[in-house]
Amino acid sequence: MGLIDYLKTQFLEIIQWEDDSRDTLSWRFPDQDKEIKRGAQLIVRESQVAQFIYLGQFADTYGPGKHTLSTDNIPVLSTLKGWKYGLESPFKADVYYVNTRLFTGNKWGTSNPIMLRDPDFGIVRTRAFGTYDFKVVDVKTFLKEVAGTDAHFRLEEFQDTMRSRLVSAFTDALASSKVPVLDVATRYTELGDALLPILNPILTAKYGLELGSFIVENVSVPPEVEQAIDKRSSMAAIGNLNDYVKLQFAESLGKNTGGAGTAGSAAELAMGFGLAGQLMNQPGGILGAPQGTPPAAPGAVVGAGAAPAASALPELLSPADVAQKLSVAEADVLAALADGSLKGKKIGTQWRITKAAFEEFLKS
Repeated sequence: MGLIDYLKTQFLEIIQWEDDSRDTLSWRFPDQDKEIKRGAQLIVRESQVAQFIYLGQFADTYGPGKHTLSTDNIPVLSTLKGWKYGLESPFKADVYYVNTRLFTGNKWGTSNPIMLRDPDFGIVRTRAFGTYDFKVVDVKTFLKEVAGTDAHFRLEEFQDTMRSRLVSAFTDALASSKVPVLDVATRYTELGDALLPILNPILTAKYGLELGSFIVENVSVPPEVEQAIDKRSSMAAIGNLNDYVKLQFAESLGKNTGGAGTAGSAAELAMGFGLAGQLMNQPGGILGAPQGTPPAAPGAVVGAGAAPAASALPELLSPADVAQKLSVAEADVLAALADGSLKGKKIGTQWRITKAAFEEFLKS
């Protein structure tokens, strides 16, 4: 090998990055201690930016295209190096390529529950997850604050930091929005869009990054809250609890008495409805008169030793008492208390219903 051929192997003539990965954010060109010759070709492809660094200082930045390295198009490097007579000799500099394409489908999620004050369920613990897209918009800030001197900086090295920043901002936004848990599902897009103008100035200033989108895919609540929501949905499907009690009573009466064929079943069901209606409309409702006690004659005065017809009911009833009297689940009674159709008083965590309120509910 001649001297000229040997010298050619010591200089870099073409600098380029043929990126075939999908997770590389930045990459340093491996110069192998070679110097860059005058007139060398710098090739920068679409969605790439090349950043020269000389003695630890940022020099010139190049966008997509083919660049011939000469004194005219590397003014910053010429100033840093202090060439008196222009770029005539080979020089040494680090060349970093930064990927500026949009990185899509990155996942985020809450590692711990978010505590919210909900108007329907009180203090509620919620979890959330989704995806986000981002890209590098300030190459120098990104290299300085994120990638550093890493020769091959990948997405996985930064995902945990990004995730913690995004979750923190999402938590603050969700808590301050005061959106009820039942309505959050209808506002996923609204929450995501509202976070972009909050997050992007912070991410750009600190990391040189910008979010293209922030998507909320799901906000979940604990199992006990899900059960309460299911019960409320069931009550909405049932509609009027009074009519539901009548139907249950009529069906159970028909099953107990037995019948012959379709006609017999229909007759028994009709009889059950009629009896249920009579019991619901009598003074005191279904449980108004004790079994075996004849109704008082019109205008008759109840004697001193006789108990009133509704005396079988205590002054205060629990939801369990009401459920037993109506032959329904306690959850149905709690739902009726929640929507106000059954009047009651909540003391601490327990409900109490007065006899008058119970009788009024049966008449409604």
